[in-house]
Amino acid sequence: MSASSLKATLHAASWCTVVMALPGFSWTVLLLLCTLEQLGALAMHTEAGLPGLEQPGALAMYTEARGPGLEQSGDSMLLAGGRVKRGWVWNQFFVVEEYTGTEPLYVGKIHSDSDEGDGSIKYTISGEGAGSIFLIDEVTGDIHATERLDREQKTFYTLRAQARDRQTNQLLEPESEFIIKVQDINDSEPRFLEGPYIGSVAELSPIGTSVMQVMASDADDPTYGSSARVVYSVLEGEQHFTVDSKTGVIRTAVANLDRETQDRYEVVIRATDMAGQLGGLSGSTTVTIVITDVNDNPPRFPQKMYQFSVVETALVGTAIGRVKAEDSDVGENTDMTYQIKDEEGVQMFKVTTDSNTQEAIITVQKPLDYEAKMVHTVVVEALNKFVDPRFVDLGTFRDQTIVRVSVLDVDEPPEFRPPSDLIEVQEDAYVGSVVGVVTALDPDAANNPVRYAIDRDTDLERIFDIDANTGAIVTGKVLDRETAGWHNITVLAMEADNHSQVSRASLRIRILDVNDNPPELATPYEAAVCEDAKPGQLIQTISVVDRDEPQSGHRFYFTLAPEATDNHHFSLLDIQDNTAAVHTRRVGFNRQEQDIYFLPILVVDSGPPALSSTGTLTIRVCGCDSTGAIQSCNSTAYVMSATLSPGALIALLVCILILIVLVLLILTLKRHHKSHLTSEEDEDMRDNVIKYNDEGGGEQDTEAYDMSALRSLYDFSELKGSDGGGGPGDGGMISNLPSELHALPQWFQNPDLDFSMFRDYISRKVDQADEDLSVPPYDSFQTYAFEGSDSPVPSLSSINTWSTSSEQDFSYLSSWGPRFRQLAALYAGHKGEEESEES
Repeated sequence: MSASSLKATLHAASWCTVVMALPGFSWTVLLLLCTLEQLGALAMHTEAGLPGLEQPGALAMYTEARGPGLEQSGDSMLLAGGRVKRGWVWNQFFVVEEYTGTEPLYVGKIHSDSDEGDGSIKYTISGEGAGSIFLIDEVTGDIHATERLDREQKTFYTLRAQARDRQTNQLLEPESEFIIKVQDINDSEPRFLEGPYIGSVAELSPIGTSVMQVMASDADDPTYGSSARVVYSVLEGEQHFTVDSKTGVIRTAVANLDRETQDRYEVVIRATDMAGQLGGLSGSTTVTIVITDVNDNPPRFPQKMYQFSVVETALVGTAIGRVKAEDSDVGENTDMTYQIKDEEGVQMFKVTTDSNTQEAIITVQKPLDYEAKMVHTVVVEALNKFVDPRFVDLGTFRDQTIVRVSVLDVDEPPEFRPPSDLIEVQEDAYVGSVVGVVTALDPDAANNPVRYAIDRDTDLERIFDIDANTGAIVTGKVLDRETAGWHNITVLAMEADNHSQVSRASLRIRILDVNDNPPELATPYEAAVCEDAKPGQLIQTISVVDRDEPQSGHRFYFTLAPEATDNHHFSLLDIQDNTAAVHTRRVGFNRQEQDIYFLPILVVDSGPPALSSTGTLTIRVCGCDSTGAIQSCNSTAYVMSATLSPGALIALLVCILILIVLVLLILTLKRHHKSHLTSEEDEDMRDNVIKYNDEGGGEQDTEAYDMSALRSLYDFSELKGSDGGGGPGDGGMISNLPSELHALPQWFQNPDLDFSMFRDYISRKVDQADEDLSVPPYDSFQTYAFEGSDSPVPSLSSINTWSTSSEQDFSYLSSWGPRFRQLAALYAGHKGEEESEES
């Protein structure tokens, strides 16, 4: 039975109200004293009666708790009355969180109906917090909380109660489990756990557009009271945004959000518990709302006119300048394209878009000409690539500007007018004939005179010349179409005052043909006729060639030459197709009488003028078989008669082999003789040991003797070709040779040699040594096998270190020989100049 039912049924009973208070909380205890009759009526009111009630007469207790932020709650129990079954008299307990009193907080009492109050029963508890958080009085069964409890950390504690005999420690009642619930109070403020919050909304969005949702959580008990009921509100930014108080959805409050004016907002959202009632706790968070861009701004040129300049010689594709339209939007909303709107500008210029900088690049599309037009006016239009149809009513998303392009004059080379490239001339034109005339003009306003020339790299043979003033091209040599039918030359045109301004024009000169070459037989024709040939038999068909190429084609005429008109052996027939046929005129030929015939043929072309030439057809008389096949001619017989016999061929080969063996033998003897002469030189192993770690002052300090000077005494290769020689009458001169020559090799001590030969040889060697600049001087004292002092002979390097040029006498250089003759002349002249300056 609920407490309300109990109070309604026993409204006639007498109630005793006891109020207990703690700071901020109050408990109301209603004690109902009922008569036995009233309790009996109460028992009959229910079908099963009250549990544990054996007879009428009881004491009912109703408790009610109230506190700030707590819903009113109550419970009831029967405390006493009549006789009750043996067992525990207790239920679950409640304790308020965050108790700040100095004394332990009373939680409740456990009691057994076996307890007669004499202290024989001992109460104990076990479970969560037993002995630490919760303590029990062993005698009375009172439970107290010794620590401050926090429902947000733990909502209830489960414990077990025992009642034991103090003497025997035996359980008097079965162990029973009970719960101590922590009663919630509003001690936790709402918190935003998912921050920081960043949202976005497109500019110009309509009112009420959802931006994002924020959520705050409250650690208080959502099932008890309003401690966890959170509502939302805007603390800062309410003029632009609103928030749904229950859901936390943030929406726009105005429709004119403009990113170009302000691209982000900081909105402070507050969450308050207790459903926003007075005394509720609150927390706040800052929401950053970014305004995203839409294409609501058209491109605009900062200037209405731009000016650029370009030289007239600028190549097609040359960039003239850049212009850029500004757009307040960002991202792809600033992408734009440019185009030229006027017709003149489209023909002369081209505009492209730089995808990185969104600039318009104006380039040259056609060659410019200062003399034709000095200033061009171009209209350039900029428009957005992507247009949002929602904002079309805001205006046109394009803009125009004017670009003035000034063409700068430059000194241009002459221009050929008209630019003809083909000239024709007859090949029989005489030297100096005018072939054609080229004309070039200065395109500049100054109109300077032009001079002409032919690039000789294209006319190495100087077949053509040109008049430098008029441009008339004339022949410089006799032309021949058959040698060169075409000539490609390059004509140069340059300003008379500035030869660096040069133009080139290629000319093709075609040499027209004239009939200046007579026709000739195509080949040196040779024919054969059988000895038993019949009259009218075809011997040979002949054709001719002509190097000329008449426009109407070739037409040749064939006749026998005048000297062959009395010929009774052969006839010539002109077939009228530029060929002719030769036939026999008699019966039979005898090669013993005449084995060969020469038939002169006259060939004439069609001109003009008609040219002719005479060719000869050689006809041999041959022996033939019955079918007319040639068996042999007199020339074959001659060849066969000149053929060598096999014996003669063998003898010829033997002679050739003998000749080869003799040549090889002579070469072998020569090589052996040469190796014998040079054996002495090969045995000469003399050489110097040179130190490479010694640094000297000059070439005189080299402590080594030039062994090549010794070896050169035995170089008698020139003796073999020298004049003179020894004879029997010169034996007395040979016997008077100096004693030093006895040291020469034995092959050199030949009594037949003339002593004058040695004198000439030594003289030549001395001259060679004097003229050889690569050999160091040997006409100075040398120091060998001694280290530590300078060379007694000055070196060339000391010329500039010992004294100045004015203190040094260089006359001694003249005595050093022809190798220092040029150096002596140089310093002698230098000294003479210094003396003249001092005087």
